[in-house]
Amino acid sequence: MNWTTPADLRAQVQKLWDKGLLLKPTDSANELFPLRLRFTAPSTTELTARFDEVRAWIAGLAAGAQRLRIVQREWRHAILGNNSVPSEAWVDTPADALALIGKQKEAQRFAALALLTQNQQPELLPWLARRPLQALALADAWPRLLSVVAWLQAHPRPGIYLRQVDVAGVDSKFIELHRSVLAELFDLALPPEAIHHTATGASGFCQRYGFLDKPLRIRFRWLDTLDARYGQDVAITQITFEQLAPPIAHVFITENEVNFLAFPPVADAMVVFGGGFGGLDRLRAADWLNQRQLHYWGDIDTHGFAMLDQLRAYFPQAQSLLMDERTLLAHAEHWGHEGLAQQRDLPRLTAHERAVYDSLRDNRIRAGLRLEQERIGFGWVCQALAAL
Repeated sequence: MNWTTPADLRAQVQKLWDKGLLLKPTDSANELFPLRLRFTAPSTTELTARFDEVRAWIAGLAAGAQRLRIVQREWRHAILGNNSVPSEAWVDTPADALALIGKQKEAQRFAALALLTQNQQPELLPWLARRPLQALALADAWPRLLSVVAWLQAHPRPGIYLRQVDVAGVDSKFIELHRSVLAELFDLALPPEAIHHTATGASGFCQRYGFLDKPLRIRFRWLDTLDARYGQDVAITQITFEQLAPPIAHVFITENEVNFLAFPPVADAMVVFGGGFGGLDRLRAADWLNQRQLHYWGDIDTHGFAMLDQLRAYFPQAQSLLMDERTLLAHAEHWGHEGLAQQRDLPRLTAHERAVYDSLRDNRIRAGLRLEQERIGFGWVCQALAAL
């Protein structure tokens, strides 16, 4: 039997709730109503052939149709006489819809959040309208979120650490936990001059709103044994690294930590632990790298070449190391699989690098082929370094 049941009707209204449509401002919500629901009733043939089942269906529908308006149609039969059969189901008001799915308390709580926001931060009402279910999930934290917004309005671009924000019931962990929501609220509530618009994402939160951020660090090793007095594994702040300018000729960058730690001795050189796209971005202001021979060693996969392309945007003289076809083919027994490959063109690759990259992204050798840098034989690495 595929006739509509009370559960089917509630499920249709539940979908409206799940989309946030029942928690829109009153005028917007009222535009949906009265709402006709999808309804499948017995056909004329079924009314005759399955009359007892139809009667049971009508009784079940009547029992579960509270807050629904059921429209009847008259059905006449020579033997069974005149009968009224449900043919349509309507929800007339938002209140009926909420009662049908048992969401009155949630709706009342949202209304309280909206009233609080109207009184304290009316600029944030559009956020509530766009994300009503998220607002409900944040109901317990919402008053404190509004307090943080008010504090930053009173102290724009404060130049302090999140730990120093002094708001009742709020600590730095609360701000960090709700950073993505706060970013959306700040963007609505703060004047444009209080926002650094080019700083985006989780990593740019502090810079975007004028908080101090913990200093980024760059990790490196001296590879010349003559420099052992400086330590074999050093981590310094990004600003300090930018001012370092050591008297060396070669700088190697590798993305794998074990490779970084096991990098062979090289005269007049250091190795930097890259740390992916974000790590490479930390190096861009170290102008002294422009006067060094820069070598980048990444995985032989599409992402490795994308990072090489990114590095060359900062330092055009950078050369690739062990990212060639000969190395790839010599280590076939160590090939792995790359998941979601890069597909965009990389304009800063050399012709030989681009040929390898195109082979990988176009699956010319094998689908999803990659060779991770730590799988390259150590002797092969030492030979490549000696050839430099």
